[in-house]
Amino acid sequence: MNAHEYALQANGSFALPDACFKVKALMEDESSEITDFADVIGVDPSMTSRLLQIANSAIYSFSGEISTISRAITIIGTQAIYNMMLVDVAASAFKHFENQAIDLKRFWRMSVYCGLASKYLAIHSGIRDIERLFVAGLLQNFGELLVAKITPDAAKRCEQYSADKLPWLLQELALGFTYTDISAALLKIWQIPEKIILPIRHFNEAKDIQINKDVKVLYIASRLALVDSHPDKFTIDDLIDDSICDALSLTEDDLNHVADCASKEAASILTMMNPKLFSQ
Repeated sequence: MNAHEYALQANGSFALPDACFKVKALMEDESSEITDFADVIGVDPSMTSRLLQIANSAIYSFSGEISTISRAITIIGTQAIYNMMLVDVAASAFKHFENQAIDLKRFWRMSVYCGLASKYLAIHSGIRDIERLFVAGLLQNFGELLVAKITPDAAKRCEQYSADKLPWLLQELALGFTYTDISAALLKIWQIPEKIILPIRHFNEAKDIQINKDVKVLYIASRLALVDSHPDKFTIDDLIDDSICDALSLTEDDLNHVADCASKEAASILTMMNPKLFSQ
């Protein structure tokens, strides 16, 4: 099987909700209005509840209560709404792809941490649209779930990485491609914006190619996530090339600050996504 074939199998059993496509179409339509977005979201009680909860959270610091979908969308923004829907897709994958082939707790910790680290690195590097990079970081390793479900023995082999056998190199040996190749193929099928897919497709080649800052951000974030989950195996100095940090004007203190912020925030997000697994 190649990366696209893995993605096709996943899409057959776990498709992106129609609401995501509708919201994306509205975002691309200059004539769309807030009420159009509200009509799409309003038919989903779970999404409506989550939207209002976020709008009334301390993140936005509004003194009055936000009680309508339209007002919540105005406050949060349509791009953030779309990204929130993608996060919900990832959260629902807990149940759909649950199996014993890989350490799911480790997988989700690394995925959420990578998304958060991408966001904070973007802030430090002066990159706009930090939510886009959060989603890219969150979904960049989604392919591991697909391999674990479809070919669990291969997933088990790929999980035996170490300082001498880095994850993406081990995946190349076992599969002929990486988990991120599968992720990029699936997101392409789902019609996710190319700005999210591009850094996922290329970040492991960040030292060899020059595309944009997003690629470099995801390169650093993915390696910080690896250090966070396996501090006994990996260090920042061993995994992250200084030239990539220099290109983003990032210091060692910046990396440590990003790592600390991502670690703290990951705990609360993971508990929300799967209380049973992460409250233990």
